[in-house]
Amino acid sequence: MATVYDAIIIGTGAGGGPLALHLAQAGKQILILERGPFMPQEKLNWDTSAVFLDNRYHTREVWQDKDGKDLHPQQAYFVGGQTKVFGAAMFRMRAEDFGEIRHKGGISPAWPISYADMEPYYTRAEKLFHVHGDLGDAPAVPGGYGSSYDPTEPFHSEKYPYPAFANEPRMQSIEDSVRALGVHTFPIPLGLKRNEANPLASKCVRCDTCDGYPCLVHAKSDSDINCIRQIMHLPNVTLRTNTRVVRLLTNASGTAVTAVETMHAGEVETHAAHLFCLCAGAINSAVVLLASANDKHPKGLANSSDQVGRNFMYHQADALLSVSTHRNEDAYTKTWGTNDFYLKDTDPAYPYPLGQVQPVGSFHFEMMKADAPFLTPEFVLEGVKHHAVPWWLTTEDLPSPDNRVTLHNATPMSVDNRQPGVGGAHPSGDTGHTNETEIVSDHAPHRIQLSYTPNNTESFDRLKDRWVDVLKRAGHADASLPLNAYFKKRIPLEGVGHQNGTCRMGNDPRISVLDPHCKAHDLDNLYVVDASCFVSASAVNPSLTIIANAIRVADHILAERFK
Repeated sequence: MATVYDAIIIGTGAGGGPLALHLAQAGKQILILERGPFMPQEKLNWDTSAVFLDNRYHTREVWQDKDGKDLHPQQAYFVGGQTKVFGAAMFRMRAEDFGEIRHKGGISPAWPISYADMEPYYTRAEKLFHVHGDLGDAPAVPGGYGSSYDPTEPFHSEKYPYPAFANEPRMQSIEDSVRALGVHTFPIPLGLKRNEANPLASKCVRCDTCDGYPCLVHAKSDSDINCIRQIMHLPNVTLRTNTRVVRLLTNASGTAVTAVETMHAGEVETHAAHLFCLCAGAINSAVVLLASANDKHPKGLANSSDQVGRNFMYHQADALLSVSTHRNEDAYTKTWGTNDFYLKDTDPAYPYPLGQVQPVGSFHFEMMKADAPFLTPEFVLEGVKHHAVPWWLTTEDLPSPDNRVTLHNATPMSVDNRQPGVGGAHPSGDTGHTNETEIVSDHAPHRIQLSYTPNNTESFDRLKDRWVDVLKRAGHADASLPLNAYFKKRIPLEGVGHQNGTCRMGNDPRISVLDPHCKAHDLDNLYVVDASCFVSASAVNPSLTIIANAIRVADHILAERFK
């Protein structure tokens, strides 16, 4: 504890990376703590069996579900966090998402901030993460631009910084047919570094290994490449990898955090700072707070409301294959989607939101192995692959206090695992990889319990039925099949990529954990800056909102805490 930093940032994902970038560029002395190593840049980044079947880039931790059964989370612990393996879809939440919305399954509550509060930060986040998109030729609206493609798109003060991705032939054909039915489609905003005007100068090669894969050529806009590697060599920045935060320590009165206790290479270390920013993801940020209980905070740090860990949300989501007689040889398919069912069903008798439809970026026959009948020959699966298009359907998950993260005592408190995966040769690789695995400190088995019961499922089932019907009427689906490679189950306990809501923000300390600037109500110098703060989940990918909010909080910290 020889050095007392201006700020300690715990986690380097969509929240921690942008926050660290802005504090570092302002000259603040910061310590960045990351539980995992850097993602190895290796041939297996693009190997479907390694990524989806062997879970090479997912933690080996074992959690438990609400019934105490083993849960193997698809959680990535690397510099950059989940953004190393996300699909790079960069959606703004709809303006309506920040207000109260009534669903068939219950109420999606209002946020203490509005879309207008977030809009300038969405614009900055799109620039920081090189977002490609298109608002069309709609006329300017008060405050910025609307969209001629998507009626639900909120206003933008500026247009997207980079042009949208073009369709390949199969996706263009489907879009043309769907539009002929009167369905509105829009170009998906993507954080990929693609230069279609000059492919020779493009980092992105428009490959068929994107969604769920690490990017071998660093063309995906992630928090590692776009944020941490921009500042890690600055003299005011200290980055410690393979360092798991065990707990936060407070002063005697319990009013402020004084230090963070970590586990690194089997040794316990302590680091002090004036300000602490917890950005470990919705599940692990709640874990750190609960594990930091002391005599002044017996239920866990920042938990006088008893809300820490509660209201865990994900999405009602599923990957769906539409199979037809048409061949699909497109490499990258996630170029357009529709929000026509986002705010309401087309059936007037069901006046509730359904959700969003977008394609999955890439698909390989290996992903069907878990769902195919036993001993199905690979050539059969390969044949299906050439006639299938993968879709991603999302319906809003609603907050429930019983959907929560809890901790259990475990001995030992941690175990050492190799990440990524087990060292040694991989059956699909051509070399050994023991030199590319590193020891990380994981929680002891079953210490973390993630209890979850699905809700709002009727709206999701309707969304699925609506989209299958659209595809069939458009002549692009003779059959539809589930694709469970992305979620081993649709119940969102293993695929934890869109996790949010465990430390929600609000104005009332009795029913929320954080204030509207993401500072803990109960402590003077603790901020939680990731998807934990979300009050509702919306029905769009959360990454851009996490990034934009991190920039917003960084501005607040620099203006108000580091005057």
